[in-house]
Amino acid sequence: MKFRHFYVFVLSMLSANLFAQQTDLVQYVNTLQGTNSKHELTRGNTYPTTALPFGMHTWTPQTGKNGDGWKYQYFKDAIRGFQQAHQCSSWTRDYAVFSLMPMIDNLVVDENQREAKFSHANEIAKPNYYKVQFDNRVTTEISPSERGAHLRFSYPEGKKSYLVLDGYIRTSGVK
Repeated sequence: MKFRHFYVFVLSMLSANLFAQQTDLVQYVNTLQGTNSKHELTRGNTYPTTALPFGMHTWTPQTGKNGDGWKYQYFKDAIRGFQQAHQCSSWTRDYAVFSLMPMIDNLVVDENQREAKFSHANEIAKPNYYKVQFDNRVTTEISPSERGAHLRFSYPEGKKSYLVLDGYIRTSGVK
């Protein structure tokens, strides 16, 4: 009799495990949390990074100037590029970084003139996926991999399209 109860118990545990739904915990993460910082008052000092756990690089949209520790500030309404980064805090500098920025119509490489306007309503920021559609209808999507990321740039049909690669510090370069 004890064996029968044990058998029923084991069977019920196995079947319960088979029908259990796995919860996707990433849905609860908001990587924009803590990004509304200013030099006068910090509110987290974070930037919306897209990366795998223990990944080699992180990827982030860049609202700040090249080399500025404040990569992303929520109150800004324009993105200057999408940056591969290693920075752990806005108070430290980054190394071996570069930025990619999709452009349409005219090729503009100056970081102060190439920024594109966007709305946070058109932005998705998760640890495993980032997407933004600019007001000019260019869309950027980023999904991380162990040693980099997959980036997709979608341009409006019929427009001249460019991708600016900006290795803006001495330790960055393309060979």
